[in-house]
Amino acid sequence: MFQNLYEYAIILITISIGLLTLLRWKFSYWSRKNVPFIPGSIPFGSIGNPFKPSNSLGVLTKIFYQVFKALGHKHGGFYNLISPIYIPVDPDLVKNILQKDFSHFVDRGTYHNEHADPLSGHLFAIGGEKWRTLRTKLTPTFTTGKMKMMFDTLVQCSEPMRMGVEKLTEKKEAVDIKEIVASFTTDVIGSCAFGLDCNSFKDEEAEFRKNGRRIFQRSKLEFFRFLIFQSVPNFGQLLNMRFFPKEVTDFFLNVVKDTVKYRENNNVTRNDMLQLLIEMKNKDKNNNTPTLSVTEIGAQAFVFFIAGFETSSTTMTFCLYELARDPELQEKVRDEINNVLKKHNNEITYESMTEMKYMTQVIEETLRKYPPLTAITRNCVKNYKVPDTDVTIDKGTKVFIPILGLHHDPEYYPDPEKFDPERFSVENKINRHPFTYIPFGEGPRICIGLRFGIMQTKVGLTVLLKNYRFSLNHKSRVSMKVDPYSNSFIYSNQDTVWLDSERINNS
Repeated sequence: MFQNLYEYAIILITISIGLLTLLRWKFSYWSRKNVPFIPGSIPFGSIGNPFKPSNSLGVLTKIFYQVFKALGHKHGGFYNLISPIYIPVDPDLVKNILQKDFSHFVDRGTYHNEHADPLSGHLFAIGGEKWRTLRTKLTPTFTTGKMKMMFDTLVQCSEPMRMGVEKLTEKKEAVDIKEIVASFTTDVIGSCAFGLDCNSFKDEEAEFRKNGRRIFQRSKLEFFRFLIFQSVPNFGQLLNMRFFPKEVTDFFLNVVKDTVKYRENNNVTRNDMLQLLIEMKNKDKNNNTPTLSVTEIGAQAFVFFIAGFETSSTTMTFCLYELARDPELQEKVRDEINNVLKKHNNEITYESMTEMKYMTQVIEETLRKYPPLTAITRNCVKNYKVPDTDVTIDKGTKVFIPILGLHHDPEYYPDPEKFDPERFSVENKINRHPFTYIPFGEGPRICIGLRFGIMQTKVGLTVLLKNYRFSLNHKSRVSMKVDPYSNSFIYSNQDTVWLDSERINNS
């Protein structure tokens, strides 16, 4: 018996020593590469305890960027759990990765498992040739003609939002502005992507709004699981782990399946994204080429939904927050709105939105200070020698592009915490490295729906600022802090943004 215990102890010690040696070797990766790095320790690497985070992963990436920049480094590395992560600091390196040498960084390295988690097989996550083919097919969805086709639907969705603010204004109640604009963008994307009325303002527990909230509400366990997806996606695939909650997946897949079946059986067409996907599927089928399945259609419609409603509502929230803090700036935007609309019979048209030049600067400064994604990822798909260095990024290494770090770098944006739309005047933009402002990413994998998102944001701001004057409610904090439990790279505010509203007489 004692002999057996002794043997088991020797085996256990041997395994422990082997595991410890392996981990130490893992955490020496950047030193072996002669790349400056943030030290890692067992078991969480450089990021600290994810169950008690002080910062989200995106904010940590910004902090690491600032450390490397202060030390004069053009790049650096850190450890996300046991995985080495590369951070480019020099904007020329960012340009190389996202654009010039894109063939080395085609994939995002984002977890997806179309078998266990069907909605994860969307354009944002997939890579390789499948991504290229799908991107080519989906790009025509966002042409100017298609955008104009969906514009009237978008404007119609703004009226329930206006009425929602009107009710709160009459009662002199504070406005939870994120909830208001998120309900608006949910209705817009629900209608433009799925062709369905979401009724977010009529029912607080409307299914689209409820499931939209659930996507971005993460428990501590789900947050840790997300870190596993980022660090060792193959492990998640091996265990058939889900990125999205099952009830969310079931809801969106059933909506798409039922809608596609109804339209095809009853020869119903609508001017929305889902219709374009259905037509794409049927065209490929008639040409005997690989076609989209209904599940794949569901995944693409789903990513349009989560990207469209969350990023635009976040941008509108922070934009209105900053304008509420600066009444003079708010009046300047409002004057432009009124002057432009007068040229268009006081109607909100696609053309009038393109003429709102100063509003565009305000939105760009909002996206600079509060980028909806604080960082984006790329995965090295073949060994890459970093120009003008002896460093080679190995195939399989993850890259984090530090959007928040670049956007808050005082070298490019003096006094970065100040909200100043003049940063985006034509003159100032010309004199700045273009890859220091990348709220939608850049290169071949730039956000496919960015024009739709900006259009949606402009319509929402136009309706609200034309009719209401906003000020900061006493319940709102003066400074914003990213929720450390947010979806790692999502700029999600830790506190509710409360605004007071006052009706403007436009007669």
